[in-house]
Amino acid sequence: MKLRRDIFSFRNRVVVICVGVALGAISLIYTNNMARRLKEKEQHDVALWAHAMERVNRDVLGGVVTDPLVQDIMSNGNNIPFIITNENLEVINSHLIPERIIDHPDRLRRKIDEFTEENTPLPVRFMWNSEHYHIIFYGKSWLLKSLYYFPYIQLLVITAFVMLGFIAFRSSKHDEQNRVWIGLAKETAHQLGTPTSSLLGWIEYLRSQDIDQSAVEEMNKDLTHLMKIVDRFSKIGSETPLTPANINEIVGESVMYFRKRIPRNVTLDYNGLAMAPVQASVNSALFEWVVENLMKNSLDALQGHGAIDVNISSDDKHVMIDVKDTGKGIPKSNWKRIFEPGFTTKTRGWGLGLSLSRRIVEEYHEGRIAVIDSEPGKGTTIRVTLKRFFA
Repeated sequence: MKLRRDIFSFRNRVVVICVGVALGAISLIYTNNMARRLKEKEQHDVALWAHAMERVNRDVLGGVVTDPLVQDIMSNGNNIPFIITNENLEVINSHLIPERIIDHPDRLRRKIDEFTEENTPLPVRFMWNSEHYHIIFYGKSWLLKSLYYFPYIQLLVITAFVMLGFIAFRSSKHDEQNRVWIGLAKETAHQLGTPTSSLLGWIEYLRSQDIDQSAVEEMNKDLTHLMKIVDRFSKIGSETPLTPANINEIVGESVMYFRKRIPRNVTLDYNGLAMAPVQASVNSALFEWVVENLMKNSLDALQGHGAIDVNISSDDKHVMIDVKDTGKGIPKSNWKRIFEPGFTTKTRGWGLGLSLSRRIVEEYHEGRIAVIDSEPGKGTTIRVTLKRFFA
């Protein structure tokens, strides 16, 4: 069923994209056709001006068009910029051309060249004087230029709306997924509450019995850890106050818990208890989860033998927690993908551990988490960076 929904969803996206492309293409073709027709009309208007000026030998007096018919014909195209010159390219008349261009020879020449590229200049020869003639240089009207650029602006606007719609859809879908996961986490915490309470009672009962109490204490440690996990699930989606805490101790507690529960052929080293304390603002329960996820990830990569090294370092502004292993390593192409939900190279699991760790570090603690070194067959180092807290 899910596969069918995914196929239909993919088909719907393809249909929407195809319809959008088709509409954009139709708009572009239609607008370009309108622009071509308008350009032909403007060329016809200018040709009509030139023809009128040739036929009426009384239309020029002192370099100014005086015939009412010619003036009326030319006024019908008053949105077309033009320059009329004599055979020596001396300006006789112009329209919609700024004075700063007309009065500047270099700018005038560039404008004439520009008009020549847009439209072929039209010579005007007079019946009363065949030795002298005028030349009409003209460009595209504002309306024609707008028609040329309009489809591209339209496509840009359509693309922007599609992108905004896609972002809004992704955001709403992401929010919906978040609500589902938050609800699932809180329900899991609620469901685990009853058996953990019952186990507490059984632990107290076993303490009163004549049995090996060291085994009972180890069971109690596991139960305490289970209760921490329940507490972590209950905090997902809730306000998580950050308080200054000793990072050495928080990481150390997780390391100490893991040391007694890892295979014999795996060593786990930690430098934090032998160095000066470093503080950062964290939620202890959630940050312990991050450390445990990183050590579990390293333990899975070792496949029963190798070494894990948890190292704390700091500078003036940050504290860094590195979890290094000698496992199978990660190809560089997957350095970022391992933090994506669902990505996993293991046969079991949902691929949520590192994704959850990244969310806790970056969204809750405003820190950074990343692979800083990895090579297939040699191991991986993942670093968590937090802002230091100074009292």
